[in-house]
This record gives sequence, structure tokens and C-alpha cells, in this order.
Amino acid sequence: MFSAVEKAYLSNAKEGKYSRYISEQFLWGSGARRPLRTNPNQPEPTRTNPNQPEPPSNQVPELTPLPLVVDLDGTLTATDTLAESVIRIIRRNPADLLRLPFWLAAGRAAFKARIAERADFQADSIPYRETLLCYLEAERKQGRTIILATAAHHSIAERVSAHLGVFDAVIATEQNINLKGAAKLASIRACVGEHFVYAGDSKADLPIWAAAQGAIVVGASPGVAAAARKAVYVEREFPPEQADFATWCRALRVHQCLKNLLLFVPLLTAFAFFDMDRIATLALAFVSFSLGASATYIANDFWDLDSDRRHPRKRNRPFASGALSLAQGASCAAVLLMLAFVLAFAVSTRFAAMLVLYLAFTTAYSLWFKSIVLLDVIVLSLLYTLRIVAGAVAVDISVSHWLLAFSVLTFLSLALVKRCSELVLLRQNDKRVSAGRDYRVGDLEVLWPFGIGAALAAVVVFGLFINAPETAERYAVPHLLWLVQIGLIYLFGRLWVSTVRGAMHDDPIVHLLENRGSVGTLFLMVAIVLAAHFLPVL
Repeated sequence: MFSAVEKAYLSNAKEGKYSRYISEQFLWGSGARRPLRTNPNQPEPTRTNPNQPEPPSNQVPELTPLPLVVDLDGTLTATDTLAESVIRIIRRNPADLLRLPFWLAAGRAAFKARIAERADFQADSIPYRETLLCYLEAERKQGRTIILATAAHHSIAERVSAHLGVFDAVIATEQNINLKGAAKLASIRACVGEHFVYAGDSKADLPIWAAAQGAIVVGASPGVAAAARKAVYVEREFPPEQADFATWCRALRVHQCLKNLLLFVPLLTAFAFFDMDRIATLALAFVSFSLGASATYIANDFWDLDSDRRHPRKRNRPFASGALSLAQGASCAAVLLMLAFVLAFAVSTRFAAMLVLYLAFTTAYSLWFKSIVLLDVIVLSLLYTLRIVAGAVAVDISVSHWLLAFSVLTFLSLALVKRCSELVLLRQNDKRVSAGRDYRVGDLEVLWPFGIGAALAAVVVFGLFINAPETAERYAVPHLLWLVQIGLIYLFGRLWVSTVRGAMHDDPIVHLLENRGSVGTLFLMVAIVLAAHFLPVL
């Protein structure tokens, strides 16, 4: 039968305290505490007095919290520190992308060491699970030993530990040992012994939970959480924050699909509104371009993780904030790209080639052009114009040089609006340099006139188009188009005034569509263009 001490211990176990507490007297004898071992070669502690008698039968032993071992990737933080480190390396030197397979061939531990050495990981920038962190801080205040155990490299784990200040020790991947699976469990036992509680999130943590005295389940899928409950007593659960539809829409930039309506511009300027075959083709092209563009937005968010997290508004983006994981984003981007090309080839081989060209330009923009002052806005204007050309290719319509010139100048001005709005926001927050871009607040003195000049140049091009001989052939009453030019002056002026006042949205087109006056002006301009073309017929 059980002694009084054992009965007291089992009673606490039935009340749910087994996972968190264990009797120091029951394990090591009265007056002795099991020390934390940070050296695996350190001998197992023993009772200080083997002949010490059992405590009195009426004495309930004091319970001490079991050590709490916490995983990093996916548990303490929703992100993947290795993936983020790889992104940082490639961003600094894209040529390292070709070296990754050779580094990996040396073994996972050596690979992680090489990545950690080059990445300069910033522990203060990644998103942590605040609810779990508050729980750890509360447990530590009650005297509980908390260990960080991760397959990430030791240097990364140490930086996280130093930043958070809640861990008593760190167990992580070293130069020759990849701390994952059985190796991780062995290291945990070498550090704290057989009795511990483990906080994890994934299927890979199930063997460790099975060996632990308790589990803390963090952000796990329903299947993993159920398996953990079967394997061990669950001390605490932190359910995953499921990304809702709105979160995915923000990640995919669904509102940016409006920009792909530029594919229809060649059809509209040709006044082929009722050509249903071409409309159906462009609808398919629109979906294809939108899917491909959403995939590039995900890749761009990966690329800009560091700078987005330092931005007052962009830090709330799904991947920067940790609302969506990098694995979710990568899987989604791959599916989107596959669907985009299936639809593109359904339109035509030439259109698929235009999609490849667009994605290549977008990738080059993210990798190189984005960080080069002024060249970034020029490339952006070309990317917008490329949509118009792609629409013309999809339905086999020629594009006039007037339309191309007007498009490049218009979108150059809009791109400069976006840059200036970012610099105005920096100035309002007493900052001087744009993160991830080669712009400074002082550059506003040059960018203001440059952007306004591009807008005025677009207005001039439109005026020249009105007086062009081919316009008289296409429009019945071309002089009505001068009213459209007045609308252009108003819209450009409104955008730049909003920018100067610091009221500009991150995206000028979204800002334009959110304003009733601007939307009304756009509809009026469209009505005038239609009247200029069809009025005598009516």
C-alpha cells in the first residue's frame, strides 16, 4: 500500500496538479532540492542523507512546480526563425540562394549554424504569442523554472532569451547536434531530468509530450491538441487564433485586384464594349493576373518582414504580425501561381508569356529595384503599364503610343504619391530614414515637384491626344474630352493635397476610391468620354 506521503501526492495528481507539481520530499527526501543541470555530463543528484527517515505520516509535503520547457518556433512565436533568417540572408546577398544547397549538404546542424552566423537575427522584431508570454512571466514570478528548448540555432535562442528575460536556461541546436526529436528529448532530460512540463505546438512535439509529466498546447491544430490530451495531462491550452476571411484578403491584397482592371483598358479605348468573346477572354486574364499578383504580394511581404515590422501601419500585415505563418503563405503562393498559369495558358501562349514577364519584373522589383531611389517608382509605373499591354495581347488589340505615354506618367505620379506619403508619416513620427528603402525625409523637397510634374505631364499628353488627327477620326465630338482633362487636373491635385496633409492611404488608388467626390468625378469622366464618342449617333 501507499505511504501517507504517496497518498498526498496521488491526491494532488487527481486534482490536476500532477502535471505542474511534484513533491521534492517524495523524490529527493526532506530538505533536499533537485538542482537544475545545464551540463549533460553532470552526475545525477542524490539524496544528501540516504539514511534520512521518512517524514511524519501527517505531514503533507510541499509541492514544487515542475520545470516548464518551452519550444520556440510555432509555440513562443508564430513564425519560423530559420525561414526568416534565410530570407534575411538572401535579401542581403541574393547570390547566397545558390549556396543554400551546398550548406545544407553539410548537415542540418551545420546549415543552421551557417545561417545564424550570416543572418544577424533580431529577436526584438519577431512577433511573440503575448498570451503565452504573460503566462510564462506569471509562472516565473511564482518560482517556476522555465527552459527554452528549440531546434533553432543556439545563438538565435540566446538572443530570444536575452530579449524576453523569462528563461533560466537555453537548450538549442549546436554546431554538430541538431536538437530535434529524440535529440531534443535527451537534452531536456539531461538538463531537468525525467519530470517536466513541455509547451509545444505541432505533431513533432508528441513524442516529447508522451515523455513529459504535462503539456501546454499552444496554437496546435485540433488533431494535434486531441493527440496531446490522450498522451499526457494538459496543464494549459492556448488555442490557435484562426485567420479569418478578412485576414486572408489582406494577405492576398484582394483590393489590389482593382489594378488588374487595367487589362480591360485596351478593350474600352477601342469601344468594343459588346464583344462578349473578348470580354470573356479578358475576364479569364483578369483572374489569372490577380492570382499571380497575389502570389507576388505574399513573396513581397516575406521579403519586407523586417521593414514592415518597423512601419507604423505595415507592422499589422498578416505575415509581419504573425497572424499567418510563413508556411501558410508559401503554400498559398504556390497554389496561386499554379492556377494563374493554368488560366494564362487557357487565354493564349502570348498572354502566358506576358504573365511571366510581369512576374519577373515584380520579382526583380522586390529583390533589387525596390531599394534604389527613384528607380523603384519608375519600375512601378512600367508594371502598371505592362498590365495594359497584357490586356491588349490577350484580345489582340493594338495600343496607341498616346495611351502608353499617359499610363507611364500617370502611374509614375501615383508611385511618387505613395513614397511621399510614407516620408510624411516618417516625419510625423520624428523619423528621418525609410526602412528598407533609400529615401530620407529631406528627399521630399525633390519628390514633391517630381511627382506633381509627372502628373502635369500626363495632363499635357492627354491634351495633345485630344488635338491629334487620329482622335478626330475616332471621336464624334473630341472637344468634349477637354472636360475630362479638367477632371484629371482635379483628381491629381486632390491626391497631392491629401499627401501633403498626411491624409494619404498607403495605396493612392484605394484612397481615391474611398472618396465620394473622386469616385463621382471618375464616373463623370467616363460618361463624358462615352458622349464624345457616341453623341452624334444618339
